[in-house]
Amino acid sequence: MWLNNPMTSIKISYQQVEQQLVATELAAALGLEIIDPSELTRSSKLAHKAESSAGYFLEVSSDGIALVPFTRKAHGPIICDFASSANSHRRKYGGGNGQAIAKAVGLSGKFQPKVLDLTAGLGGDAFVLASLGCQIQLIERNPIVHCLLADGLQRAGYSGNEDRELADIVARMDLIEGDSIHYLEHLNTQQLPDIIYLDPMFPERKKSAKVKKEMQAFHGIVGGDEDAAELLDLALQRAQYRVVVKRSASAGYLGNKTPSYSLEGKSTRFDIFALQKLPG
Repeated sequence: MWLNNPMTSIKISYQQVEQQLVATELAAALGLEIIDPSELTRSSKLAHKAESSAGYFLEVSSDGIALVPFTRKAHGPIICDFASSANSHRRKYGGGNGQAIAKAVGLSGKFQPKVLDLTAGLGGDAFVLASLGCQIQLIERNPIVHCLLADGLQRAGYSGNEDRELADIVARMDLIEGDSIHYLEHLNTQQLPDIIYLDPMFPERKKSAKVKKEMQAFHGIVGGDEDAAELLDLALQRAQYRVVVKRSASAGYLGNKTPSYSLEGKSTRFDIFALQKLPG
């Protein structure tokens, strides 16, 4: 996922005084302005100004770091939570190696691939693969999205003190902040990933039905992945066994490249570019 829009209108805030230091350090790291929480509640002019631009602020709380819309009616806070009940249910009852994403990357009892996720986002797909035993390297170059994902991984690590399985899953996820094209161009040829996974930002929907709240936010602060076709070209040169591209079911092939085959679901599709036979 790539940063196409300026972040200068996004602010940093916090809920409690004890979180001010963390918020200040975060603001310095991202080069963004920090706002006292009281200023958010009493200044409607500030809220209106922010709403007319990016419409979001990063808030530090006891629950973690969240991306929050100034217009609360838009949707709730977006936070990366690998310890959530939804993620817990998915890893316990999600279907194991029978899931489409597991089949797409070639996961089996004989092959647990090393996967490079070039467009990490909030790490949902990477978490599923890691929960099935894959080693995952995640790359995210948007500073805001990377911040949310890094915070989610850190908190999951803490939760792992009480959940050994979760700790093991997170240990298989290695997050890198950077540009995926640059990373692939400088990748050591002796360390090529087994599988490269690519989930470009879907285009904005034309119909009135609302997309998921994460997509609303990401479209607002990130925009579309306009260089995804270029990334696919490079991925095909760097993966050892296959490249997997996740698309919406109705979307055309990325870069007009026809895959070896596809796994189709109701709302999403996995296009598989098979480069050589999988081990095992």
